[in-house]
Amino acid sequence: MRLLTFQKDDYLSWGWVHDQGIVDAGARIGNDVQTILHNGQIAHLTTKIDEWQADFALDEVDYLPPISAPEKIICIGVNYTDRHAEYKDGTSPHPYPSVFMRTIDSLTGHKQPLLRPPESDQLDYEGEIVLVIGTAGRRIAEKDAYRHIAALTIMNEGTVRDWVRHAKFNVTQGKNFFHSGAIGPWLVSADELASQHYENMRITTRVNGEVRQDDTTANMMFPFRYIISYLSTFFYLKPGDLIATGTPNGAGARFDPPRYLVPGDRVEVEVPLIGTLTNFVRDE
Repeated sequence: MRLLTFQKDDYLSWGWVHDQGIVDAGARIGNDVQTILHNGQIAHLTTKIDEWQADFALDEVDYLPPISAPEKIICIGVNYTDRHAEYKDGTSPHPYPSVFMRTIDSLTGHKQPLLRPPESDQLDYEGEIVLVIGTAGRRIAEKDAYRHIAALTIMNEGTVRDWVRHAKFNVTQGKNFFHSGAIGPWLVSADELASQHYENMRITTRVNGEVRQDDTTANMMFPFRYIISYLSTFFYLKPGDLIATGTPNGAGARFDPPRYLVPGDRVEVEVPLIGTLTNFVRDE
């Protein structure tokens, strides 16, 4: 099941994709995607996939972040083997993952503009797979971690590079400019993704059709199971929490000279089992 949040003119709702259209579940049963996750209702909704017909075409709505107000957006840094080597700093991989946070208004939806702020010309892209928590937990064992995933989605974890260096040991500023990143187009429920796929999912980022990032989760230093277990040591993970699992090598900052995003650029992040998140860049 592909769950999404959308807007048509002044009408805001949520639903799922069916027969190349969108079923307006908000009009039929109320609530929102986050409430559905909290109530553990995804399995129930799958019984209604063929019961209701699509109300909107995929191209006649505006896509919003699938979850409008997650309590936590947790991001993992430098998680692919080649990504660590890309830093060329001579260090060995650290035994624990780097962790930082984003706010929801730093992200926009599928087909919405990524905003390059007037404070910097160093807006960069980072394609990532995102885990969506469905079952709450603390100190989750790795062997149980997959049971806590409700769905997966895609993030362009947009970064304003010079602002991640504004302070020592702190990347928060460069990761949270308004609408500098994107998430979507939808959540794909875990029942559509057999857990063995989690360990070899391909992610590809293209800028104006040119492949910039291309790797699989098989090359993660900290796989999904470990990330959930590690984070749940100190976080109380809750339904609707989002975990961005890291980006492969090939970000614009790593080219010589760097290749940052400019207005008019089209950025696509594709994960075949989930879909393609597409955005254009414009100046704020």
